[in-house]
Amino acid sequence: MFTKILIANRGEIACRIIRTCRQMGIRTVAVHSQADQKALHVRMADEAYSLGGFTPEESYLDIAKIIEVALLSESEAIHPGYGFLSQNSAFARACQEANIRFIGPSPEVMEKMGDKLLARKLAKKAGLPILRGSDKEVSDAQAMKRAKRLGFPLMVKAAEGGGGIGIDIVNTPDELKAIVEKDRNLATHAFGNGRLYFEKYLPDASHLEVQILGDEHGNIIHLFERDCSVQRRNQKLVEESPSMKLSSKRRNRLVNYALKLAKQINYTNAGTVEFLVSNEGEIYFLEMNTRLQVEHGVTEMITGLDLVELQILIAAGERLPIKQKNLRMHGHAIEARIYPEDPVTFLPCTGTVQRLHEPLGEHVRVDSALFPGYEVTTYYDPLMAKVICWGKTREDARKRLYSALREFHIEDVQCNLSTLRSILTYPIFILGKHNTRFLAIAAESQENAEIPVSGVREEKETAAAVAVTLLLSTNGNGTRNGNGTRSHPVKDQSISPWKLNGRREQMLSRANGSRGWR
Repeated sequence: MFTKILIANRGEIACRIIRTCRQMGIRTVAVHSQADQKALHVRMADEAYSLGGFTPEESYLDIAKIIEVALLSESEAIHPGYGFLSQNSAFARACQEANIRFIGPSPEVMEKMGDKLLARKLAKKAGLPILRGSDKEVSDAQAMKRAKRLGFPLMVKAAEGGGGIGIDIVNTPDELKAIVEKDRNLATHAFGNGRLYFEKYLPDASHLEVQILGDEHGNIIHLFERDCSVQRRNQKLVEESPSMKLSSKRRNRLVNYALKLAKQINYTNAGTVEFLVSNEGEIYFLEMNTRLQVEHGVTEMITGLDLVELQILIAAGERLPIKQKNLRMHGHAIEARIYPEDPVTFLPCTGTVQRLHEPLGEHVRVDSALFPGYEVTTYYDPLMAKVICWGKTREDARKRLYSALREFHIEDVQCNLSTLRSILTYPIFILGKHNTRFLAIAAESQENAEIPVSGVREEKETAAAVAVTLLLSTNGNGTRNGNGTRSHPVKDQSISPWKLNGRREQMLSRANGSRGWR
């Protein structure tokens, strides 16, 4: 077993890895940029080394610097977390060459799954259904011909990378050229490679993924599925497990597809096989992430397992301590991601957290690196924290998460707490009938949308809050208060219910004299 591990990451995931290492009696080494010299993961680790610089390229993406620190600190292994170098095969190979264990799959497997065109071919070979699409990269000259052959609407996708970058829907031929150019430029800048391919767009689909684990002795298991359908701009906001959309028969089919692919490529360590599932229950392979996922906590809460601990054990050469036949799902877990953004405009925000209160309670888990004085900058991924709640039923978990988000307070940095609360209380989500278009549909359906409450507040309190919001939004004749300029009435199509609910939450907390302590 390892005695010292370097965490090549920052933020909440670095803190989360350090906590497991402590429980295992393993010393930890943190690395940090100049911007993160006072960060929580730096304080928590047994040792900390500066990588210098402010940008990711100068720090957390500098392979040579990280390997140098690992050797200097005599670290036996490196955990990459997620993001940054976690799916970089060159980094995994550099670890091998320095005789340091990389806590993740082999570089060869990372290269296979990192190339989404090759991943599609390997998935098809393993017997997984794939969406119709291009088997080769699409050049600018071939784009229109390939698109018309596939049919509109279609998806333009970057062949490498992740995070929703370089992915767009094309509805008509007139949109194609501009979107291809945009996505090629984005992919080139983000991943150093502008290869694109086309895939048939599947409307009203759910995004489901299967967590798998494989050891170096040929044992591979799945830890059931997660539903990640609540997304904006291809970025996940709310995840849960298990999915409400699967019968036992479809669940078995889904997890068996994931195991087939994992066995086909001799996968080791933690990984996630992602799928699109249509309203009719048709399953299609999407991609594979060769790392720990942001949303791994919901799987931990329904299985009682520590995925980071299992990753470390596998990397140390040990056999998986659990067998598939002994695994069971217990209850339901839902996670909400907290991002710094204006709840009305959804524009990103920066600033310094002055006051902080994180929710506490039974079956409430907060993965966070926040503290009073924490600075939200433009340098790194904006994820501030995750709140994960467990319940005996989905409704128990949903209500517990809603209450936890009401209790969460971050002062002087705007965040998306009101948006998350709206999602949890929206009728479609409550019924478990949401899909990847859920937020877009909710934002477009103002005329019939109601302020979602679902019994979590007294009706008179809600009505009063809505009334205050409406009065502050307009003066009753379609003119905005204070400046006399024309504006749309509240029921006009340009006003989103998500914006309205954000204002409602702000007004309610002010009316209660709570200064935002919700």
